[in-house]
Amino acid sequence: MISKHNRWLLAGSLMLALGVTSAIAQQNPQNLPPGHPLIGQPESEAAKKLAPVAPPPIPLAADKFQLDKLKLPAGFNIELYATGVANARSMRFGDKGTLFVSTRLAGNVYAIVEKDGKREVKTIAKGLHRPNGIAFKNGSLYVAELSKVWRYDDIESKLDNPPQPVLISDKFPSDEPHGWKFIGIGPDDKLYVPVGQPCNICLPSDQHAQIRRMNLDGSNSEVVAWGVRNTVGFDWHPVTKELYFTDNGRDWTSEDLPADELNRVTKAGQHFGAPFCHQGDFPDPEFGWGKSCADYVKPVALLGPHTAALGMRFYTGASFPKQYRNQIFIARHGSWNRSTKLGGDVVVATLNKDGTVKSVAPFLTGFIQNNAYIGRPVDVVVAKDGSMLVSDDYSGAIYKITYGKKRVASR
Repeated sequence: MISKHNRWLLAGSLMLALGVTSAIAQQNPQNLPPGHPLIGQPESEAAKKLAPVAPPPIPLAADKFQLDKLKLPAGFNIELYATGVANARSMRFGDKGTLFVSTRLAGNVYAIVEKDGKREVKTIAKGLHRPNGIAFKNGSLYVAELSKVWRYDDIESKLDNPPQPVLISDKFPSDEPHGWKFIGIGPDDKLYVPVGQPCNICLPSDQHAQIRRMNLDGSNSEVVAWGVRNTVGFDWHPVTKELYFTDNGRDWTSEDLPADELNRVTKAGQHFGAPFCHQGDFPDPEFGWGKSCADYVKPVALLGPHTAALGMRFYTGASFPKQYRNQIFIARHGSWNRSTKLGGDVVVATLNKDGTVKSVAPFLTGFIQNNAYIGRPVDVVVAKDGSMLVSDDYSGAIYKITYGKKRVASR
């Protein structure tokens, strides 16, 4: 027979269980798959109107671009470098000048080659699963799918007949949410591969929310940074060799919190807060209980709420004005979960001598018109001539930014 005291305990437990179940149902009333971006969407009418922005089904025709809407500081010019590059994402140059371009949705990897003043887009791999990350070293192209990294050897000599890839590693989780990867090869000749948090907000396993590095053959993997929610862009300071990375903040706390981050790794093994603390000073409403933001590495700069800060590069060229040398250019893909769109641009973070950030200022703007996108920047890369290329997965294009007197017409 159950005592009165135990009956109250049992009733309380049932009420608690029902309350938890009800809360979960409210957070996911449509029974969406795990990690779906709309899980946790508030019930307000304004929030219900928000959803991820799908790109057009085909790349924008060359004569449909609105380059006149795009703005740069005085003295800079912008033109189309290549069009018809469906879902253009990460970019890397090969040793012979080939521009390699990845995709996230199309499943392709492209090579853009220039001959006799004309550029041709070749598809060198297709049917891959989320091949967002690419890197290049010693003649080989590294391509990261959702859970694997491959290497294509001597690729620039075989663009018309690409070799079978060599598997570098398949030791990554296969979660779709934040599973696509941005990869890079550091000054230590290590391959850096992030693993995102497999959800909007959750307590990740020890295989998620991190940046790993490994030998170029996939051996000796180790975690460089913990508490990384979803980085889709990083680079190394040309002088100090320290790693800087962008990180996307969580959704559905408010339209203005938290901000995306720019972070700096000063030693291996640091923790950058996710999922407990965001933007250095905002404890998570669900996972921040009992935690202190002081226990985690603070970002060196905030990049705006829900701006989707993605690819970033230090400017190492010589054709831009001197004040841009060794500064960070960051592509902000643009918000989807804000009533008023924010981002959709390229900003420049100017550093102090000690590696901290002095300011973050607009550089390339105009992709948001009437609260809608005419393009969405994803990545930036510096060419040998000092110009800068910007990928746009919404329009399926690559832009070229130069400084000084314009030599050729936009095309």
